Amino acid sequence: MAFVPPSNGSLRNPGTAAVMVDTQHPLTLLLNSSVGDRELCKIQYHFGEFGNYSLVVKTLSTSTKTVSCDLVINEGPINSYLHSVSSDPTPRLWSTASRQRLRSLDTFRGLSLIIMVFVNYGGGKYWFFKHESWNGLTVADLVFPWFVFIMGTSISLSLSSMLRWGSSKRKVLGKILWRSFLLILLGIIVVNPNYCLGPLSWDNLRIPGVLQRLGFTYLVVAALELLFTRAGAESRALETPCPALQDILPYWPQWIFILMLEVIWLCLTFLLPVPGCPRGYLGPGGIGDFGNYPNCTGGAAGYIDRLILGEKHIYQHPSSSVIYQTTMPYDPEGILGTINTIFMAFLGLQAGKIILFYRDQHKQIMSRFVIWSIGIISAILTKCSKEEGFIPINKNLWSISYVTTMSCFAFLLLLLIYYLVDVKRLWSGAPFFYPGMNSILVYIGHEVFENYFPFKWKMQDSQSHAEHLTQNLTATTLWVIISYLLYRRRIFWKI
Repeated sequence: MAFVPPSNGSLRNPGTAAVMVDTQHPLTLLLNSSVGDRELCKIQYHFGEFGNYSLVVKTLSTSTKTVSCDLVINEGPINSYLHSVSSDPTPRLWSTASRQRLRSLDTFRGLSLIIMVFVNYGGGKYWFFKHESWNGLTVADLVFPWFVFIMGTSISLSLSSMLRWGSSKRKVLGKILWRSFLLILLGIIVVNPNYCLGPLSWDNLRIPGVLQRLGFTYLVVAALELLFTRAGAESRALETPCPALQDILPYWPQWIFILMLEVIWLCLTFLLPVPGCPRGYLGPGGIGDFGNYPNCTGGAAGYIDRLILGEKHIYQHPSSSVIYQTTMPYDPEGILGTINTIFMAFLGLQAGKIILFYRDQHKQIMSRFVIWSIGIISAILTKCSKEEGFIPINKNLWSISYVTTMSCFAFLLLLLIYYLVDVKRLWSGAPFFYPGMNSILVYIGHEVFENYFPFKWKMQDSQSHAEHLTQNLTATTLWVIISYLLYRRRIFWKI
């Protein structure tokens, strides 16, 4: 037990105390307030022999009396069992926050994933669980951008943790490249609608896809975060001229890069000449627009995919084909829309930075989420209408208004789950928490075994909503049970 004298508000002369600790077993450091004996923070750590450590305690909020505790490794411990010892003079940071996994993030991811699985299995054949034919939104159009959003949030937290633990940027970049490669490879080879034709059916292989877009988006956003991350930004050691933007201004190079991408999207969408189509066309083609542009499905987005990838290597049955009787193939996971998917993940990255920047300050985190959920940009772009806006909300195009709207919903949903799960602890996150911990396995598994019993069986009445709903709910519930059993056995498939 040691007493740390108060600093009396002085930052230059903080209160200090020196102690020696045992290194044989892991220890728990418990810091209590001298007034009221209130627990301030607790750290579990296994100290190394002859190491030198500092426990830095900072007051985060005087009103709520919350503090942060960071364990700094001044001198690395000596491993007497190794013949060669390498030392790193740079102090390394070990924080209580890095050891606490936010259940709300896994719950958010799991909720998005389970709705996605249910929608992909058929959604009971109800119209609101099917993708919108063109402009507008249904429940099915919400889940993929939410999954992209929470991926961006996880990127912020995971990269911060790896760098804080002393991993070099080169090593982290290697992990980013490898994970992106695996996601794209799994999407092309394993989760591919043409794979049932055989492993040699490359002539009709669909190149874009959900995992492919996730992999490329992860590569860009994670590399962007790694390249422009600034030491001291998360700990608020960097001063900014505008306190209200102190979680944004330190990352201004990232914002410039994202804005440049959006300029590219706008220029290609509205200025690229498309043969036989009006410039800036955003319609479905087919019999839409009175049948004046039957071969213009998706405008520039569809044209770029057909030009670069080829008509046989993109999605052959878009959601617009039923109502608008389109005959041109169009891929909702195409090249141009990936730009706005990167933007969506970047907004999720911003949510992660808010969590890191205002660590343990729940009111600050939730208030920032509320601010980011205000959909002024979406209201301007769409004129608060489905068809009459400058840029309508469109999942097939991944229009900019679609991304801004979905990000508003994502911030609100994350706010709600964060409040219930991590702040008030009124909800454990179950059952969505479990598939959220094994998201890649559940997604790939539900695609691979989609047409096998017990996930699918022959129905007596294929027109019955009740039978479809029973089958789809059963299949989705089975994946929740599988993820729960894997969680209990501590089996997690990470890429």
